[in-house]
Formats: sequence, C-alpha cells, structure tokens
Amino acid sequence: MRDIVHGRRIENKEALANEEALDLPLRPATITFMSQDLHYTVNPLLGRVAPPPIAEARSWINGRRFPADKPLIDVCQAVPGYAPPAALTDHLASLIGEPETCRYTDIEGIPPLREALAADIARAYGGKVTADNVLITAGCNQAYCLTTLSLAKAGEEIILPLPYYFNYQMWLDMQGIRAKHVAFRPDNGGVPDLDEVAAAIGPSTRALVIISPNNPTGAVYSPAVLRGFYQLAKARGIALILDETYRDFMPHDQAPHDLFQDPDWQGTLIQLYSFSKVFCMTGYRVGALIGAPALVENVAKAMDTVAICAPHIGQLAALRGLEALGDWRRSNTLLMRERLTALQSALSRSDLGYELISAGAYFAYVRHPHRGQSAADVARRLVDRHNLLALPGAMFGPGQEDYLRVAFANVEKEWMPQIAARLAADAAS
Repeated sequence: MRDIVHGRRIENKEALANEEALDLPLRPATITFMSQDLHYTVNPLLGRVAPPPIAEARSWINGRRFPADKPLIDVCQAVPGYAPPAALTDHLASLIGEPETCRYTDIEGIPPLREALAADIARAYGGKVTADNVLITAGCNQAYCLTTLSLAKAGEEIILPLPYYFNYQMWLDMQGIRAKHVAFRPDNGGVPDLDEVAAAIGPSTRALVIISPNNPTGAVYSPAVLRGFYQLAKARGIALILDETYRDFMPHDQAPHDLFQDPDWQGTLIQLYSFSKVFCMTGYRVGALIGAPALVENVAKAMDTVAICAPHIGQLAALRGLEALGDWRRSNTLLMRERLTALQSALSRSDLGYELISAGAYFAYVRHPHRGQSAADVARRLVDRHNLLALPGAMFGPGQEDYLRVAFANVEKEWMPQIAARLAADAAS
C-alpha cells in the first residue's frame, strides 16, 4: 500500500526519508526512487521530480472513445490547433535533399537566423539588438535550462512566482537550485507583487523569472510592471529572465515593453523566445535566448555539451518564417485574439460557477467552485463526466488547488461556448 504524504504518493518510507534529507520542497507527484530491476541507484534529485504533467493528464483518457455528439475538448496542452502554412512546409521540402541540412550548424545557430531574430526584436521593441546577443536553442525549454545553468549552481536560488510553469520548477529541482516562490495574486489578475518579489531576493538569489504573457495564467504584464521588475533586478544585481514565448499573441499591437531601449539592457535582461507557436512548428524544436554576448559565450559551452546545436532543418524553418511569413504571422496573431475574445465572452455567463481569474495569449486560469476538493479531482471529473480535459492548478505549484488551466489555443472560437457549458454543468453537479 502506498503512503500519501503532502499529496504525493510515496513508494516506501525509505524514499520519504531520502526526500526529507534533501531538504527540498515537496511537490505533488508519483515517484519511484528504486526499481527491483536496477542494481544501481539513480540521482535522487532527478528521481524525486514529478513525472511530466501533460503525460499524466493524457493518461486519464487512455483507451476512451468519445461520442460524436459530445467529443473531447482537449485544453490541457499549449499547441496550435492548425497546420503550418504551405509556404513554410513547401520551402522545407525543397531544402530537405540538400546535404547541408543534415549537418551541424554553429553552436550558437546559423548566422542568418541570429541576424533575422535580432532585427525582428529591434523592430518590435526598439533599441539595439545584434546577432551577437542571440543563441538559438532546441526550443524555449532548452533556452531556459541552459540560461539558468549558466547563472546558478546547486544551493543557490532563483525566484519563480506562483503559479509556475511546471517544467521550469522541474529543471531547478533536478539541478539542486532552490526555487523561491512568490505568492499568487488572483486579486491582481495573476500579476506578482513587486514588493513581495523584492522581499524574496536574498544573498544567494541569482535571477528572477517572469513569463508574459504568462503560462499558466495567461496574464499579460504591462510595460510598467515589467519595467518595475527590470529595475528591481538591476538594482539588486540579479538577472531578469523574461520568457516571451507568447509575445506574438498580445491582445494589442503595442510593444510589450521598452526594456531593449535601455543602453545597458544586456547587463540585466535575458529574453527567452520560441518559434514553436507562432509558426506552428512545435516538433522542429527551435527557440532562442537573447542576452549579453558574454552570456551567449557561456551558454554555448553547455549547448555544445547537450545538443551541439539546434536542429538544422528547424532553424531553416524559423528563418523562413521571419523572412517570408509576416502576413501569415499577423493573421495568426489576429486569430488568437478572436479565440481569446470568444472564450472571455463564453465564460461571462452568469451561471458559469467557475471564476475567470486571467486570460491571454494561449491560456485562461479559472477558479473552480468546489471548495475543499482537490484540483486533480475536479479535473478528473471534468474529463470523466463532461469530456473536457484541462490541467489541475496543483500541477503549477502550491496553493493552486482551487484552480484549473485552460489552454484554449487549439479550440476554434465556435467551440468556446461548449467549454463554458461543460464547466457550468460541472459546477451544478
């Protein structure tokens, strides 16, 4: 019989003792430290990390078939709900036979892509950004992992406001880097409190991580809020890691911030980016970090060790997107705005029962009405009874049991009222 401790299923008491000896924060998970098939031990820092949440949620529907009159609405993962443009895939088809596409690139990425992304950022934000500030990675997750690896070592701290993107917490746990959490502020639309962030900075703090538009909440932080975080980080001598994976899906056409216009932005700001969503190429694995050349030089050491370079064909796809798909990129932005507006309208019904806390880009964060019930129980019931697959808030950190994340980007706007109807049906049950 498994023991339940702090919401986690622990395989045995010895495993729990090992966890407590590590003095690291507990997270909801099913973990196995030892296997009867192994005659060796595994790294306990890795062994204690929760399994990937998306895979866990998808296991809830394994083997199920959904009726045509009530199909599954899958809002558990942030994926585009449409194919990349033919102008992109046809271009790649014309290149795939060239031997060069099968070869390594420079560790930092192909120079034309680095130059194109630097120019794209300078156009969008103003200020000076050059190819020397850019390193291309195999997705934004890798950009984050290599960046934090370059900034902090085991025993040091990185501030990760709640609710966090679960992969970011998982990586810090694997490295023995302590994630210092800042309270979730639903009363402020999910935007962290600047004074609380300032109070969390200590002598071993190395960076502050901010995601805007946010994953999981969808909250879009204003330029003034982002400047406040930037000035705080600068004054306290830590890095501001600003994940702008979803910058192409802002609810307006204004620049997300003006931080790149500061002459010395490179001393504090590190931007993370992904091509996956805007060009619908999640499987090509292309992201980037933008920072000081000295940071790029250090991260390149880790990049060479982990992957040597980002996939060549994916880099060519990203380059094609930046150079030739501006109109399609814009239409993609407008499409997501339509879906966001449709969801917000659908969730405004008076009998919803669920409360919309924040929404933007790809995500909405809702508070369920079933006080005292775990978010996982609510999410399981939603998919079991109402064929709506969302993620429980507890997957995004402590204090999130009252919430669910809805990743609505892959749902056509006409289906948004169905999401609301299924939530309302659950609230009434």
